[in-house]
Amino acid sequence: MQLASYLLGGGMRYVFVVNVYLSLLGILFSSNVEGEEMSNTRSTIAPVADKIIHISRLFAMQPGEMFKYFTNKSCLQSWLATAAEVEPRVGGKYELFWQPKDRENNSTIGCRITAFTSGQLIAFQWRSPTQFKSFANSADPLTHVVVTFVSESGGTRVHLLHSGWRSSALWEVARLWQEKAWIGAFKQLEKVINEKHRDREKS
Repeated sequence: MQLASYLLGGGMRYVFVVNVYLSLLGILFSSNVEGEEMSNTRSTIAPVADKIIHISRLFAMQPGEMFKYFTNKSCLQSWLATAAEVEPRVGGKYELFWQPKDRENNSTIGCRITAFTSGQLIAFQWRSPTQFKSFANSADPLTHVVVTFVSESGGTRVHLLHSGWRSSALWEVARLWQEKAWIGAFKQLEKVINEKHRDREKS
């Protein structure tokens, strides 16, 4: 996949795109990537992307169907957020809400999709929860998420990279909180996928 073209062509003008691209290439072409992984990547190219959250998980589902769990409203609401408003195109909304009655807090309101290739890759801006809002959600640029979907062993290897974390102590607390949140979310996604398979077997 021409990941640099996806990221840059999608309108992502962030300085840390180089870090994300290089990290993602290393992950995709590594021969020993397996199970759930997280890596911290440090680079002098783009200090703003000092540490990158990396989650990797193999799902027993084809890439096209797996992709829907990151782009389809009802699918997203089954594992990640209470409510979702997504426009699956570059520049489209990627707004998730954990308290829909309070749209300005604990949400990704205002976030946009920066790269999109159906069934293969989606990238989008991200906002942090209320406790980190004062510094994380006013940052320019915001933190950024890239998710890729790669066929593997009859299923799909999903890689999520969340970058753009600054180097202060407060930012590190926010990054660690988000890393834990993504791990929990992926466990819920795995549970949802497994339940779907069981329902299919029964029918």
